Amino acid sequence: MRPPREVLDYYDSYPEEARLQQGPFRLEYVRTLDILSRVLPPAPAVIVDVGGAAGAYSFHLAAEGYTVHLVDGSARLVAEARRRNTTSEQVLASATVGDARALPQQDAIADAVLVMGPLYHLPDEEDRLAALREALRVAKPGATIVVAGISRYASALDGLLRRLTLDPVFKRIRDRDLIDGQHRNDGTNRQHFTTAFFHRPQDLAAEMHHAGVVSVSVLGVEGPGWMLQDFDARWEDDALRADMLEVARKLETESSIVGVSAHLLGVGCRPRHR
Repeated sequence: MRPPREVLDYYDSYPEEARLQQGPFRLEYVRTLDILSRVLPPAPAVIVDVGGAAGAYSFHLAAEGYTVHLVDGSARLVAEARRRNTTSEQVLASATVGDARALPQQDAIADAVLVMGPLYHLPDEEDRLAALREALRVAKPGATIVVAGISRYASALDGLLRRLTLDPVFKRIRDRDLIDGQHRNDGTNRQHFTTAFFHRPQDLAAEMHHAGVVSVSVLGVEGPGWMLQDFDARWEDDALRADMLEVARKLETESSIVGVSAHLLGVGCRPRHR
């Protein structure tokens, strides 16, 4: 099993290891860490970070005292995580090339499993359910499951922000996103992302429930702040940055606006009893 070939090709050339340090992606990073700090069990605990790329979240969690096993489908990004592991003060327990639908970990070893990218790069629902069931397999009874999704409306909102709909290719991509969530790029413009599935908040919750995750809630990550035209200037201002973070947190569970966030986090747990 491997992710779609075009997805692997995309991450072979796209600098994902630096993405969360740039522009509005910084809001995604800080807010994701904020949510994780509230939903994960305390350290020391064992975490499997599925789709962990080069370890942006894994290394942070390792520094907090967690034992972290990273798995990602991109050999290039796993190699980067291993390189960083040689110089990091807090090292990862492992960094492995693998598929979210067939994880290398044994049953019931993790106190928490993060599925931080695979779900939106598996366009078929059965594959997404398989990845969620694998997360449950390696999780201990009662363990926390955190699943990342991209909002169904992300392309539409990003298109408004950056006037991308002047490009008829992007407009066709956006229109299909809104119809069925299936995001397809012919590869001519890397800024249009790669093969993906974009969830509505209720779809993400339903898939998690269907796979067997319980006590599910879906949170908006960025809130509306990622769409601000003067984002960089606001982020550099302590008070305005704090305001963006506060608004995002206050709105994270408001069902009428959760989908405005570019990214969603589904949070639940493995049942304690079968």
